[in-house]
Order: sequence, then structure tokens, then C-alpha cells
Amino acid sequence: MQFLYQNVLFFMLIPIFLLMFLILTNKDSFQKYFSKEVLGKLSISNKHMGKTTRNTLFFISLILMTIALARPVANEKEHSFKQEVASIVIAIDVSKSMLANDIYPNRLTMAKQKLLSIIENAKKNAIAVVLFAKDSFILSPVTQDFNSLKILVNNLDTGMNFNNGSNIFSTLETTNKLLKDYDNKNLILLTDGGNNTTYTDEIEFANKNAINIYTIAVATNKAAPIKLENGEFMTKKDGSIVTVSLNESIKNLSLNTKGGYINYSISNEDITQILADIDRKSSKKELESKKFKTYTELFYYPLGLAIFILLIAFSSLPKFLSKKSATSLVIFLSLLINNDLKAIEFDFQTINKANKEYQNKEYKKASKDFEKVANTPEARYNLANSLYKEGKYKEALSRYKNVTTTDQELEYKKLHNMGNSYVKLNDLENAKKMYESALKIKADKETRENLDTVQKALDKIKQQKKDQNKKNQKNNKENKQDKKKKEQDKKQKNKDNKENKDKQNQDNKEKQKDKEKKEEQKQNKQQSKEDKKKEKDKKEQQSKQQQKIKPQEISDLEEKKWLGKIQDKKTQVLLKKVKTKNEDNSSNPW
Repeated sequence: MQFLYQNVLFFMLIPIFLLMFLILTNKDSFQKYFSKEVLGKLSISNKHMGKTTRNTLFFISLILMTIALARPVANEKEHSFKQEVASIVIAIDVSKSMLANDIYPNRLTMAKQKLLSIIENAKKNAIAVVLFAKDSFILSPVTQDFNSLKILVNNLDTGMNFNNGSNIFSTLETTNKLLKDYDNKNLILLTDGGNNTTYTDEIEFANKNAINIYTIAVATNKAAPIKLENGEFMTKKDGSIVTVSLNESIKNLSLNTKGGYINYSISNEDITQILADIDRKSSKKELESKKFKTYTELFYYPLGLAIFILLIAFSSLPKFLSKKSATSLVIFLSLLINNDLKAIEFDFQTINKANKEYQNKEYKKASKDFEKVANTPEARYNLANSLYKEGKYKEALSRYKNVTTTDQELEYKKLHNMGNSYVKLNDLENAKKMYESALKIKADKETRENLDTVQKALDKIKQQKKDQNKKNQKNNKENKQDKKKKEQDKKQKNKDNKENKDKQNQDNKEKQKDKEKKEEQKQNKQQSKEDKKKEKDKKEQQSKQQQKIKPQEISDLEEKKWLGKIQDKKTQVLLKKVKTKNEDNSSNPW
């Protein structure tokens, strides 16, 4: 036998034994103040087991529970687990044609979602991810770390500027390199079909290297325009908009390489069918085996014994069998609470005295005496009433709030008097709440009348405020009108003055202009041709300087534009470009 959690024994058993020693050797606190004879008369006899025996049983039970927590086990056995997986390369087409919007929002976004769904559903497979356009790029080698793979795919920027074209041959070469150590090589293409009408070279290469090609066609037969990242549509050299549809020639590539072809679906039915076919056809590769241990658990034996001992200990608790024992307990509790039996008698005397003073309207004296014995809800209520009669409404309200009781009659009285206190403090809103709460407990006529009076006062205050607001609004409106009229009169007066002044100035200016015009005509006749030529040269020089400055301004704007684009990009992922022997020489720029 062994313990899986040995630290539990060291960290818990030692404190338990220490605590057990201190409790068993420590004298009862009452033994310090009372003799054995007094304690013998006050204590309740127990015909079953003593306190020491019961404590010992509790500690034994605690020790057994600690042993159970340490998890005792036996018959340790070691097992090994071997995991077998089929390998898959998923290649996603990132050429310009994948930006066509015949699938919302575009083909590339749908292909990316399909890629994530494959990763989510291919739990029994090892996966590599490749991006291809004119060249192929490795996003991830073969891995079963699907969480990291999802992060890479989610951070993939679909707006990256890949070279134009769809070189599927390069993707086959990349797949062959990634799966060179695997017997079965499976490739899933997420593409719109590429540019080729025949895939003879690709079929030959795939069959030669035993690559099974599965295609999920992420496109429709409906021709759609290619919407670029800048929001414009791709155009041909003649200015017409480029439209692309599904290239069904890709079907021959899959059907002639022991793979499969399927059109995309909104559900994951396409993915499920392809993964099932791969699992059926592929031989699995054994990964590194994992070892684990099994045990025969023994913890329930000490745990069951601990529970049984606890039941014995609890069943021996003392029972109150006689009136004599009950009387002894009352006396004993009185000693614990009051420490003096005479205190009860003094409390009654003080209460009687305070009641007499309250009846004689000696409220100040009554408040002092009630405060001495304010240890019950009734006493606190009486103290609050006395303070109310003194005119100390805030203190009375505070005392009423301290009255906590289950007696509905007392609760009603408290709430009613709290409403009265709020009225005295001119807090009518809270007074209304208190009266309403009191009426919920007891439908009393006086409380109802008080509530009606308070409600009328509140309505009157609201009406006064309303009337005052109307009056203020009317006065403000009249003041604004008077002010506006004065401003209009002032503006009109200023306008008239300004018009007269402007008229005089205009007359003076016209006279001055006539005079200056005559002088200017004389000067213009004397202007030489050389001056005109200088002016022309000056204009040409200024025009050249403006042309030099203008490109610099455009350059600054372009710089800001590209900086903004860089900031908006997601975290870059590392892509490894794969060299290919077969370049894509397609004339289409998509």
C-alpha cells in the first residue's frame, strides 16, 4: 500500500495531534472560577460517555479522514496507450479570384471558415496548412496542436498581396515534402478551381507520389466580380470588369487521384464526408505512446470508519431528562450572560421606575432610565417614545430604527411613530413611506388619517412648486421679450448710424477714386514693355516652384495613408515560401 498524497499526512496529522493534546490537557474555563461542588450542582449529568471520551472519538475520526485525503492505494499497474493518426494537408487558395463575392462576403472568407471547421472536426488527424497562389507558402507543418493552429488561422491576413495565379502543382510539391514520412498523403483543396482547363501534370505527379486529392469547391457557377481590398472591382486592360465562376475542371484532378470532389455547403456536411473517406482509406501512423498508471483505491475504508465513529460520538450527546436539569441549566446560563443574578431584579425595578416617570410626563428622567435597560425591542421602543416626547425627534428616530422585532403589533407601532417623527422633522416623503408600511401590517384609522394629511401637504407643495415654475417661466419669457425688443431697437439704431456713415465714406471714396484713377492712367501710359516682361517671368518662376512643391505634399499624404494601413493590420504570421519546379504562367492576373 502507498499514499499518493503523502504531504497531506505531514501537513495535517502533526497539527491534529498537537491540537488534541492541548484540548485534552486544558482545563474547562469554568473550572477556573467555580469549585467542583458548584459545577456538580450546575452541570447536567450524562449517563453515556464523558467529554474526554467524546473528544477522543472526534479526533480519531479526524485522523481517519486525513488518511482518506492522503489517498491510500494498492495494486499499482502501468499501462501504455498508443495513438494512431492519419495525416492531412489543407491548402487554401489565396489568389485574387477568391475575392469574388458570389459567396457572402467572399470566397476566401468562406474558405477560411471551412478551414477552421476542418481543424475543429479532425480530432483524430494530424494537420498541416498551406496557402497557395502563384507560389505556395507553409503556414503550419504537420501538428496536433489545434489550439495554436486556430490562432494562426484567425490571425491570417486575407488581404496580403500574394502573386497572381493558382499554382496547384506547387501545392502538390509542398504536400509531398510535408508528408514524406507518411504512407498515405491526403490533400484537401479549398479553391474555386484555379485557371487551368486540364490538370494532366498535376494528376501524374499526384499518382506518382500517392497523394489523394480532395477538393471542396468554394465557388458557384454564377460569374461574379472580384472586389479588391480598396473597394474597387478588378478590371481588364480594356476597362471592363473581370468576372469569374467555378472552374469545374478541378473535379478531374480529384476523381483521378483516388480522392473526392464536393461543392461547399453552409453546414459541415461536406467536411464530414471528406474526413470520413480519409479515415476509411488511410492507414494510420503510430505516434509516441503514452503511459499511465492504475490503482486499487482504498480511501473509502478509513472514510467509512471515520463516519461510523462520528455517528457514535454524536449519539452520546447529553439529553435533558428532568425539570431539575432544566432549572440548573437556566441558572447556569444566567451566570454566563449576566455574571450577577441580582441584575434581573434591578432591571425590573428600573423599568417600573421609568414607566412611572413616563406617565408623570417626566420624559427626560424616563429617557435616562429606559436607556439603562434598552436591551430588548420593547425597552428600545419605550426609550424612543420618551425621546420623542422630549422633542428630540432625530434621536427618537434613530432609536426606532434600532428596534428589530417579529412582533407585528410592535412593528406597527414603531413604523407609525417613525412616521410621526419624520413629520416633526418636516421630511414628508419618508413619513409617507412609514405610514404606508405601517398600514400594510395593520389597517388603523389614525394612521390612515395621518397618511391622508401628509399626502395633502405633499400635493399642496407640489402644486405650489408647479405654480411657481409657471410664474418663473412667464417672467423669464417676458424678460426675454423685453430684452429682445431692446436689442432689436439698438441694432436698428446702430444700423441707421452705420448706413449714414457708410454713405459719407462712400462719397469720399468715390471722389478719391476718381482722382487716383486719373493719376493711374497717366502712370499706365508710361509703363514700359520691360516691366511687363519681368512680371511674366516672375509668374512663370512661381508656377515652377508650385509644381516642385506639389509632389512633396502628395508624398506626405501617401505616407500617412500607408502608415494607417500598417496599423490596421493584424499580427503577422510567419509564412515559408516553397520553391517549385513548375511555375504558373497563366496570363490571367487572378
